[in-house]
Amino acid sequence: SLMRLSQTSVLDLEKGLEMRKRVLSGILASEETYLSHLEALLLPMKPLKAAATTSQPVLTVQQIETIFFKVPELYEIHKEFYDSLLPRVQQWSHHQRVGDLFQKQASQLGVYRAFVDNYELAVETAEKCCQANTQFSEISECVFSSVLSLPALLYKPVDRVTRSTLVLHDLLKHTPSSHPDYPLLQDALRISQNFLSSINEESTPRRQSMTVKKGENRQLLKDSFMVELVEGARKLRHVFLFTDLLLCAKLKKQIGGMNQHIIIISEGLYDTEDYTNDMTFCILTQQRANKGSKVMERLKKKLSEQESLLLLNSPNMPLRVHNRNGKSYVFLISSDYERAEWKEVIREQQKKCFKTFSLTSMELQMLTNSCLKLQTVHQLPLTVNKDEDESTGLYGFLNVIVHSASGLKQSLNLYCTLEVDSFSIFVNKAKTRVYRYTTEPKWNEEFEIELEGSQTLRLLCYEKSYNKAKMNKEDGESTDRIMGKGQIALDPQMLQGKDWQRTVIPMNGIEVKISMKFTSREFSLKRMPPRKPMGVFGVNISTVTKRERSKVPYIVRQCLEEIERRGMEEVGIYRVSGVATDIQALKTAFDTNNKDVSVMMSEMDVNAIAGTLKLYFRELPEPLFTDELYPNFAGGIALSDSVAKESCMLNLLLSLPEPNLVTFLFLLDHLKRIAEKESVNKMSLHNLATVFGPTLLRPAEKDSKIPTNPTQPITMGDSWSLEVMSQVQVLLYFLQLETIPTPDSKRQSILFSTEV
Repeated sequence: SLMRLSQTSVLDLEKGLEMRKRVLSGILASEETYLSHLEALLLPMKPLKAAATTSQPVLTVQQIETIFFKVPELYEIHKEFYDSLLPRVQQWSHHQRVGDLFQKQASQLGVYRAFVDNYELAVETAEKCCQANTQFSEISECVFSSVLSLPALLYKPVDRVTRSTLVLHDLLKHTPSSHPDYPLLQDALRISQNFLSSINEESTPRRQSMTVKKGENRQLLKDSFMVELVEGARKLRHVFLFTDLLLCAKLKKQIGGMNQHIIIISEGLYDTEDYTNDMTFCILTQQRANKGSKVMERLKKKLSEQESLLLLNSPNMPLRVHNRNGKSYVFLISSDYERAEWKEVIREQQKKCFKTFSLTSMELQMLTNSCLKLQTVHQLPLTVNKDEDESTGLYGFLNVIVHSASGLKQSLNLYCTLEVDSFSIFVNKAKTRVYRYTTEPKWNEEFEIELEGSQTLRLLCYEKSYNKAKMNKEDGESTDRIMGKGQIALDPQMLQGKDWQRTVIPMNGIEVKISMKFTSREFSLKRMPPRKPMGVFGVNISTVTKRERSKVPYIVRQCLEEIERRGMEEVGIYRVSGVATDIQALKTAFDTNNKDVSVMMSEMDVNAIAGTLKLYFRELPEPLFTDELYPNFAGGIALSDSVAKESCMLNLLLSLPEPNLVTFLFLLDHLKRIAEKESVNKMSLHNLATVFGPTLLRPAEKDSKIPTNPTQPITMGDSWSLEVMSQVQVLLYFLQLETIPTPDSKRQSILFSTEV
């Protein structure tokens, strides 16, 4: 066993040293690119210097020295480093040393100090010279346009030095602590970190700011992906908020495998309703890498497409902006927590006085170039974009008890909402009752929240507004005021036990006490075979309808009737969880055939009734779409040909057992009526499909139906996500069909029977 352990250690060591070579090869490739950028910068410097001593200079000697300050020295440092490192990597052995080269390069960071200190002046001088000097502008355009713009090239050394520690971190990670290079690389890292810290202490970080006219500092405050509503159509955007303007980037697909930076200027400048500064609207390209095997890529592409649809169709909370000419823009956000964050940072900037200004084309070019460097959110929140070592989140059910709140300074009408991330999109999942006029509300309400790759729980505390006159007429939303908001990471280690975990979420001086308990999907989402002859929950639908002598179970009819009566305009109906105790009470009442169930329902929160209906479908021993036909539905929805898909999907639907079919069609009509009120209840067909798809289709078998490549298996998280997305797409397909054709008289008698 010792020999086996020794062999494993040697293999691990060899693998680590091989990775070290790969890291160094990557550094060499990066150095080559960087040297080419520095060469491009230096190309016009000599002729400009030569012309400066003639009677017709293009630029003065002082202007040349300012624009190209320390660039030759930086080129020499990196050329020497590259020329020394290349032969060592080419003649690679596990004993090869490179630490001395990195240590020497780190000791020369003083040159970067001088460059960084002069950077803003260099850009400003180049900008002024381009505007005032046609000849220099033409030279710049001719020389630099094939590579990058002059400001973008001048930014390269700034970007390079801020990344120096990342390179050393990567190299140290794959260098054994016993290797002679290890202490040298540690020393180089220490020097680099101290250098960057000193720059950050002296000025605003360059990676988060850029120069504005008159020496003002433009800093990136916030950026994220949002959905913009353009003439009724949803468009995905990357929005950047700076201290004095807002920039909106349109995501364009990669063309022909090349990363193309296409910049188009949209008409008009715009600002937020309460924000008095000009904002610029322009378009950037989003870059994506192409990795992995064909099989993996096919599966991940499918998952990515379906998650992108979810990302595009889920948001429904408007963030409205407009310009002084009255042209308005609407961005949609799925989380009130995130919308509040955007409003807060904008209001903070509103307090500061910025003069109205317009951007020159060069300033706009610089700004758009900088966004690719400054962005804090680099990729769309899709499963395919997650790192391999990144947590896939929790799948299952989270029971949360919202106990009480303290720290309020005055008596208010208060309620809380709970948000969790579902497939990386935060949505509201639960809402407490309003606790009237108190400084210490005690809700003590329990909610069961389904988790789908969730990593964070957010809690918002609102003051309820009963003044209907304050209703936002344009958006149909209430003006309930957010009193506080906070969040907590859903730590799998903390939640792995069966006991309740008590915690406190602090928010703006208010503290909310909650308890949490998690049940993984292996136990909570597994369908169980019927174990009781009576009752309705966990009993086959055919058994229930036969016993009741009905075509649709009584529980389904009663719940839908009550929701149609008073829940059609409830915001988040079916998505927002009801109180768990209310749902359990209704479950017991239906199971025991309690004659007072309709009275109970009339007195309960409508979300509890919606939750009871979802629980009924979730606890069916077999899904409504049946285990037998489920793989066929999953295959049918993946068909490319629309005619073949329609034929396949309709034939499968009409093959369902009679109680399943009639119940589904009864529910389908109801869900379509819900979606007709989307402007009020915020539940689109896509949102309803997301909620009900897995509930109606998830098979009884535990194992995924998604095939994997055994040599490069798709992760369990990906497999689960892909299966859930397929279930959503199946239901969405039927929701979007205007009518369900019924070819034979037998089916027609079922479909059009009023005896439900």
